[in-house]
Amino acid sequence: MKFTWHSPSAEAEAGRRSTGRLRNGNAVAYSSMLQVESHTVEGVVFTVRKVSLGMRMELMRKIREIGRRIEFLAAGDDLQERIEANLLQHEGDATYLRWGLVEVTGLDIDGEAVTTELLIDKGPDALTREIVAAIRSQCGLSDDERKN
Repeated sequence: MKFTWHSPSAEAEAGRRSTGRLRNGNAVAYSSMLQVESHTVEGVVFTVRKVSLGMRMELMRKIREIGRRIEFLAAGDDLQERIEANLLQHEGDATYLRWGLVEVTGLDIDGEAVTTELLIDKGPDALTREIVAAIRSQCGLSDDERKN
């Protein structure tokens, strides 16, 4: 027994799923990047990558080992271990920036246009943290959401 339901909206949806295009031939527009106005530095706009399955796997491969070491060291009572865990956390943030930051506009650092490496080396800390948070939010849950 075969059940079929035909309606204009169901047929349009089926057409989108099978071809990625609407019946009239227009494709659904998707941008793999997200532009964000900074809340920490007025006039600055930064662009980050949106995550896809392949990009998520690439990023997870890059930060997997750093995350394991952070967990191990953060669990220790030794001051040196906690300092090392903090350093690794910053290395993880730099990895997120290198992976996900596309561009920053509206900001010069020491007279130079911002690059990812210049932002890491000399950029405003609050802006850097804001960009890392935006990249992480594209990858999944925020820290607060993971705790709950």
